[in-house]
Amino acid sequence: MATKPETTNDIRVDPKALFLEEIFTDRRVGTIRRLTPVGKDGARDEARAVLYVGETQVLTPAGALPIAFEIGAGSLEEAAEKFGQLAKEAIERTVKELQELRRQAASSIVIPQGGMPPMPGAGGGGKIQMP
Repeated sequence: MATKPETTNDIRVDPKALFLEEIFTDRRVGTIRRLTPVGKDGARDEARAVLYVGETQVLTPAGALPIAFEIGAGSLEEAAEKFGQLAKEAIERTVKELQELRRQAASSIVIPQGGMPPMPGAGGGGKIQMP
């Protein structure tokens, strides 16, 4: 059975996939978000694992570029210890993706829509007619 695509009328929060979000920061390098799974009543859902997500940003000529990455950790301390290396890897991955996008944009060929305009003296095609 095919599922229908969600529309703006179908936007709902899934009560079986709720997380309590806490943010920790050193106010220098970035933040660590601890996502603790909870049930619809807000109580801790022991059947699901706590998740950690690191966030930092890179300054570019176009402004700050946010970088987010998952941190596989069993505690906040472990997440903080892994943050630096994982942030570096996420930044390197993002830079490579941006370079590839730039390369693709530079090598793309633009084809005009609708074909070539009529040549003078070649006859009709336009909507304005001269008597």
